[in-house]
Amino acid sequence: MAAPGILLVDKPGGVTSHDVVARARRALGTRKIGHAGTLDPMATGLLVLGVEGATRLLTFIVGLDKTYEATIRLGASTDTDDADGQTVTQTDASSLAWAAIRSAVAPLTGRISQVPSTYSAIKVDGRRAYDLARAGQEVELAAREVTVSRFDVVAERRTGGFVDLDVVVECSSGTYIRSLARDLGAALGIGGHLTALRRTRIGPFSTVDAVEADAIADGLLLSPAAVAASVLGRLDVTGDEARDLRHGKRLAGAASRLAQDPTAAIDPDGVLVGIVGARGADVKSVMNMPEEASR
Repeated sequence: MAAPGILLVDKPGGVTSHDVVARARRALGTRKIGHAGTLDPMATGLLVLGVEGATRLLTFIVGLDKTYEATIRLGASTDTDDADGQTVTQTDASSLAWAAIRSAVAPLTGRISQVPSTYSAIKVDGRRAYDLARAGQEVELAAREVTVSRFDVVAERRTGGFVDLDVVVECSSGTYIRSLARDLGAALGIGGHLTALRRTRIGPFSTVDAVEADAIADGLLLSPAAVAASVLGRLDVTGDEARDLRHGKRLAGAASRLAQDPTAAIDPDGVLVGIVGARGADVKSVMNMPEEASR
């Protein structure tokens, strides 16, 4: 059986997230591998994989804020809102002023209402939106509230009637960068789509520490205890308290010791006992970890 842990992988372009998971299963000799959020085939960058019992921690990782580096092409829109789709409109953007770009970016920053791309993995009546769209069906997705804490244009290039913007986006989970490209182009009246996308960060995890997809077997597995503590903070418990938590007992009056709720309970040997939360003044385990998946 493979050791439990969290593996950071730098996904290459042209393959699906599932392809990377399949590679990891072969390389590590286990079927029990999951991920904390997919990337489109065109995109590159950080995939967070959970191995064996550490897959339980993915639920606490998938909702973390993320950072992306992307290229937005202004002057053309596509049916998928990225370069993999068919061009729908094309307009000469060569005279587009920088001040207009800056003004159009500002309303797409902060707490915004965003309609996901039609070609997204969101389920509609049990089917993926992109499957319905590819089948020629009309797809209408509801707007959702997301937070874009940073939307910076770091470079601009003009060629062939297009304006290409290199951007850095920091955002909440569930934000579609393709939709930002689409909405920026729409606000400027010239269309826009994504031509490159790279995810560089998920919460405290970065591509700096990720292994290439063809070197997964040599990758360093982060321990469940270290990962849980970095994401949720830690509550150090005694051996007796760890035993009580594993047996479903509460720690009386221990809620004041929690830095946040939920948090990771770590025993004196550095083992992750489980994820705990406050129950009134007490602390109770909300997710126990199997002993073999805790270190």
